[in-house]
Amino acid sequence: MRIVVLAGGIGGARFLRGLLRAAPDADIAVIGNTGDDITLFGLRVCPDLDTVMYTLGGGINEEQGWGRANETFSVREELAAYDVRPQWFTLGDRDFATHIVRTQMLDAGYPLSAVTEALCARWLDRPDDGRGGPGGAGVRLLPMTDDRVETHVIVDDDAGRRAIHFQEWWVRLHAQVPAVEIVAVGAEDAKPAPGVLDAIESADVVLFPPSNPVVSIGTILQVPGIRPAIEGKTVVGVSPIIGGAPVRGMADACLAAIGVRTTAGAVAEHYGRRLLDGWLVDEIDAGTTAEGIEVRIRPLYMRDVDSAAAIARAALELATELT
Repeated sequence: MRIVVLAGGIGGARFLRGLLRAAPDADIAVIGNTGDDITLFGLRVCPDLDTVMYTLGGGINEEQGWGRANETFSVREELAAYDVRPQWFTLGDRDFATHIVRTQMLDAGYPLSAVTEALCARWLDRPDDGRGGPGGAGVRLLPMTDDRVETHVIVDDDAGRRAIHFQEWWVRLHAQVPAVEIVAVGAEDAKPAPGVLDAIESADVVLFPPSNPVVSIGTILQVPGIRPAIEGKTVVGVSPIIGGAPVRGMADACLAAIGVRTTAGAVAEHYGRRLLDGWLVDEIDAGTTAEGIEVRIRPLYMRDVDSAAAIARAALELATELT
């Protein structure tokens, strides 16, 4: 089976780990969000790509869901001693190595897709690591585009109306300042990265994990050519909203910025029936409906790899039924 997954950060990565357990023989292409990418200390940081890569490769900090396991922070402490800013975005010593390699390759002229493939050679070509997942074997991680796209947030605060990088709004401000607008700068002029449209065209099913529908999956869909390609496929999504609240993170603040209610049904209707065929919602949201979309009820909390695998298996079963 050929599966395409549109993935953001923690929710997408943990769902993918379950998908590998549920469908170990599948050919899985992951289209990763790059709108969260940011340049810090002269280094290009790709948070969503790295979270997927580290999670599937067994190098993630399991407790927080991002960053490296067994991390140290000597470089961060030295930067702070020099009063180098920003100081609100935490990069660990092991993580710095990834960003150094990426930046060197980008500066040498390699596109992000080739850089990502090179980085993933370390993490995703692995057998079962014995810690809950089959490594990343069988997975191709593709950035949504090789072009520079950055998500910016328009806010009104004491400094007036201004645009700030999504990471500053998310990490420094914790999305506490309401967003007037969320803009994927550069998306309209971007092209899908090599392999993205081919993966979608050959896919038997496309899955939307419980990633942020606005700044993760929503940003990927803004790259010209990706949404129309997906509309011709069987698509099943997993709600990131349970009982009127995000499973984790601050997706409610993002949804408010685009005028969408924080409910499982509202998110499904935001995607729309031209895009979405099936939708999994949690038991607490029984009674959810979305016009033209098949809604199924099952437990959606990903407490461990087994529960994530059960969710992924349910999504595949629904996709097979709808196909």
